[in-house]
Amino acid sequence: MHATRHVKLFRNGRNQAVRIPREFELPGDEAVMRKEGERLILEPAPEKSLLAWLATIEPLEEDFSEVEDVPPEPVEL
Repeated sequence: MHATRHVKLFRNGRNQAVRIPREFELPGDEAVMRKEGERLILEPAPEKSLLAWLATIEPLEEDFSEVEDVPPEPVEL
Protein backbone atom coordinates (compact mmCIF):
# COMPACT_ATOMS: atom_id res chain seq x y z
CA MET A 1 0.00 0.00 0.00
CA HIS A 2 1.31 3.47 -0.89
CA ALA A 3 1.19 6.26 1.68
CA THR A 4 -0.08 9.61 0.37
CA ARG A 5 0.31 13.12 1.80
CA HIS A 6 -0.66 16.50 0.39
CA VAL A 7 2.27 18.90 0.63
CA LYS A 8 2.78 22.60 -0.04
CA LEU A 9 5.09 23.82 -2.78
CA PHE A 10 7.16 26.96 -2.18
CA ARG A 11 9.90 28.98 -3.82
CA ASN A 12 13.51 28.87 -2.68
CA GLY A 13 15.15 31.57 -4.77
CA ARG A 14 14.43 30.61 -8.39
CA ASN A 15 13.72 26.97 -7.55
CA GLN A 16 10.44 25.33 -6.65
CA ALA A 17 10.75 23.23 -3.50
CA VAL A 18 8.70 20.89 -1.33
CA ARG A 19 9.14 19.95 2.32
CA ILE A 20 9.37 16.20 2.67
CA PRO A 21 7.37 14.92 5.66
CA ARG A 22 9.34 12.94 8.23
CA GLU A 23 7.73 9.62 7.29
CA PHE A 24 8.99 10.08 3.71
CA GLU A 25 12.56 11.14 4.58
CA LEU A 26 15.32 9.65 2.45
CA PRO A 27 18.67 8.47 3.81
CA GLY A 28 21.83 10.45 3.10
CA ASP A 29 22.16 13.96 1.73
CA GLU A 30 21.63 13.37 -2.00
CA ALA A 31 18.76 12.05 -4.10
CA VAL A 32 17.99 11.33 -7.74
CA MET A 33 14.90 12.92 -9.29
CA ARG A 34 13.32 11.95 -12.60
CA LYS A 35 10.12 12.84 -14.35
CA GLU A 36 7.75 10.18 -15.71
CA GLY A 37 4.82 11.87 -17.43
CA GLU A 38 3.32 14.21 -14.85
CA ARG A 39 4.98 12.40 -11.92
CA LEU A 40 8.21 13.36 -10.17
CA ILE A 41 10.04 10.34 -8.80
CA LEU A 42 12.52 10.96 -5.97
CA GLU A 43 14.88 8.16 -4.90
CA PRO A 44 17.94 7.94 -2.66
CA ALA A 45 21.14 8.49 -4.63
CA PRO A 46 23.11 5.27 -5.02
CA GLU A 47 26.33 5.11 -3.06
CA LYS A 48 29.32 5.95 -5.18
CA SER A 49 31.61 3.03 -5.90
CA LEU A 50 35.33 3.14 -5.20
CA LEU A 51 35.99 3.19 -8.95
CA ALA A 52 33.71 6.24 -9.39
CA TRP A 53 35.46 8.04 -6.52
CA LEU A 54 38.92 7.22 -7.90
CA ALA A 55 37.90 8.75 -11.23
CA THR A 56 37.28 12.10 -9.47
CA ILE A 57 40.62 12.51 -7.68
CA GLU A 58 43.78 14.04 -9.12
CA PRO A 59 46.61 11.68 -10.09
CA LEU A 60 49.47 11.37 -7.60
CA GLU A 61 52.57 13.24 -8.71
CA GLU A 62 55.10 11.57 -6.44
CA ASP A 63 57.02 8.50 -7.52
CA PHE A 64 56.78 5.32 -5.51
CA SER A 65 59.94 3.49 -4.48
CA GLU A 66 60.55 0.04 -5.90
CA VAL A 67 59.19 -2.80 -3.81
CA GLU A 68 61.37 -5.87 -3.49
CA ASP A 69 59.52 -8.94 -4.71
CA VAL A 70 60.19 -11.31 -1.82
CA PRO A 71 58.86 -14.87 -2.08
CA PRO A 72 56.28 -15.70 0.59
CA GLU A 73 57.32 -17.69 3.62
CA PRO A 74 56.10 -21.29 3.69
CA VAL A 75 52.88 -21.91 5.61
CA GLU A 76 52.16 -25.11 7.48
CA LEU A 77 48.56 -26.24 7.28
